[in-house]
Amino acid sequence: MRALLLVSLLLLGACAGAGEQPVGGGSASGDSAPGVTGDTVVIGTHQPLTGPAAPGYSRISVAAKAMYSYINDKGGIHGRKIDYRVEDDGYNPTRTVEVVKKLVLQDQVFAIVGGLGTPTHSKVVQYLNTEGVPDVLVSSGALMWDDPASKQTFGFQVDYTREGKIQGKYIADQLPGKKVGLLFQNDDVGRDAQKGLDQFIADRIVTRQAYDPANTDVLPQVNALTSAGAEIVVCSCVPAFTALSILTAARLGYKTQFVVSSIGADPATLTGLLQDFAKRGGTEVSAPALLNGMIGTGYLPDAGRTDDPWTQLFREVHAKYMPNEPLTNTVIFGMAQAYTFAQALKLAGRDLTRAKLVQAMESGQITGPGVTPFGFSAQSHSGYTGAYVFQVNPDSTTREIQPPMTTDRDQGPITPAPTARKSPAEVALVGP
Repeated sequence: MRALLLVSLLLLGACAGAGEQPVGGGSASGDSAPGVTGDTVVIGTHQPLTGPAAPGYSRISVAAKAMYSYINDKGGIHGRKIDYRVEDDGYNPTRTVEVVKKLVLQDQVFAIVGGLGTPTHSKVVQYLNTEGVPDVLVSSGALMWDDPASKQTFGFQVDYTREGKIQGKYIADQLPGKKVGLLFQNDDVGRDAQKGLDQFIADRIVTRQAYDPANTDVLPQVNALTSAGAEIVVCSCVPAFTALSILTAARLGYKTQFVVSSIGADPATLTGLLQDFAKRGGTEVSAPALLNGMIGTGYLPDAGRTDDPWTQLFREVHAKYMPNEPLTNTVIFGMAQAYTFAQALKLAGRDLTRAKLVQAMESGQITGPGVTPFGFSAQSHSGYTGAYVFQVNPDSTTREIQPPMTTDRDQGPITPAPTARKSPAEVALVGP
């Protein structure tokens, strides 16, 4: 009987930690939800600090922490400091389940923010929604984050289908008549991207090659692309596999036009990876030469822009809180994501609950660093709704070759994105 009572108490404690606590905002302690006190809000994330996606992506949480430090030093949000807890899942779905349950049940986080990876985060979506834990700004462009059944979950980056549509139309319009090969991660990254690409270039695709993120040998896939005569390779790949594919093509003497999705197209991140991977193989390469002419897509302002008010803010935060890290577009991603969550936290109000955070996310009032609008509403939990197209210069800087466009995840048109967006000063997130 005593053992049964103990089990019952543990179960009740776990359930209380997962949902809203009944004390409300007016309690003497100031607690209004798990992870929330009068002066702190605890949030968590799972990130690939090790494993196949770590090269490049491991810096996202470092950048997010820098932005949260900046916000905290400015007084926090409604007087609360953001306590950001990062767990390494190694880009391993089994480990993701373990660390997310730890964050929810042991750390009692208020929300999971920016959980990274399609194969990883897909394993915890149902759990987080069942437990009533806000699951916001997922670091993946899979369509599944915009699912009416997942009321707690919200995307962040442009989804792979929208991005695939924009890439496909650009190829159809600007690179006509060339044979196209697809190289993609063998999960929703690849499946969702093809839904967009096929709307415009299905009849020009000569081969479709999937890679497994657990296997870093892409020689069979690159050989297949070469044999098929693909003059353009659309790479829906994380940074490590973009770099591995470019290196393998160079080693084979395979000259092709790479068109890379936003998840793996950051030139600064790729430069480091190309040099590192080549060195491990006992050779040296010129990263600028390998990247010259690569086409990519993006939805956040490029790290190299000095005239954009958002990159000016990011440069300020970078210089103070992470000066020894290279300022890459991957770092910009982490800062932008953290800033966006802080906006939602502010909109949710001082009397903070999980339900109010979800309402803030659905309010349509969140604007931010991106060059296209968010899709957030009560009807859509989609993140950014479009992208621009850029090309890498000989010195590894980039130039925009198609302005930001927006579209839907279905058969809708691709149209120019609104040019007006609020500056950090207009958002007025922190400060007097």
